[in-house]
Amino acid sequence: MRTLILAIQFLTRLPTPQLKTFDPAWLADAARWFAPVGLLVGAIVWLAVLAGSLVDPWLAALAGLLAWLWVTGGLHIDGLADLADAQGAAHRSRERFLEVLKDPHLGSFGVLSLATQLIVKLVLLMLLVKLSLAPLSPDAPAAYPGYHSAQAGITALAGLAAALGGLVLVPAWARLFTVAWSATLPSLAAGSGERFAWRPHWPSFWLCTLLLATASAWLAPVLLLAPLAGLFWWAYLKRKLGGMTGDCLGAGIEVCESLLLLALVVAARTL
Repeated sequence: MRTLILAIQFLTRLPTPQLKTFDPAWLADAARWFAPVGLLVGAIVWLAVLAGSLVDPWLAALAGLLAWLWVTGGLHIDGLADLADAQGAAHRSRERFLEVLKDPHLGSFGVLSLATQLIVKLVLLMLLVKLSLAPLSPDAPAAYPGYHSAQAGITALAGLAAALGGLVLVPAWARLFTVAWSATLPSLAAGSGERFAWRPHWPSFWLCTLLLATASAWLAPVLLLAPLAGLFWWAYLKRKLGGMTGDCLGAGIEVCESLLLLALVVAARTL
């Protein structure tokens, strides 16, 4: 269970048993658990959204976003901000890009990307809840207090929980992609991203892909298109940077989560 504990420690802020020793090579082995840990993140966000939806879709979105930030510790959005800063200041210089990427200070490009990402996730979560609630009761699509009986409210809650099932899978898909990105793109600098490529576990990667695809077909068929989001970010890193770093992987998680949330919203809108 050592690699599972390490994966949870690396990707989340959830309490785990402490490891007495640490070997950097273990981080590469821990990558096989990234998708299951993503499911754990998704389940926490899903529960927070359901709790907030008892009052209003906006509160549901805020609760989901805060839960997302809390459970991950803002790890991946920090990578997005660092990447935005580095790209904005690089001016086609690879040395300058890597220098800014390592700088712990946050610049204007990073602030803008961080704020934009938070707004995007907040709005997409709100729309997903609102669109999922609407078919459950034409008379009271906004929140459960509008239902005329407790039984109707419970039925609506169960319906919403099922409609939002795809939300659990979004973080899992995004974290699964990091295994492929790190294994197929050259490393631009030493760090966690480079360590993931030490020992890729393709059998577990394809098993997780199959299981996530099966779950997507059941809960949210639109997420069967999720690999396209991962391929998009891989192509972006390949063309724009020629490789990856740990910050690039974290940024990719954030971008793919937003794209998959958008896909869920579009699918809910067309139902």
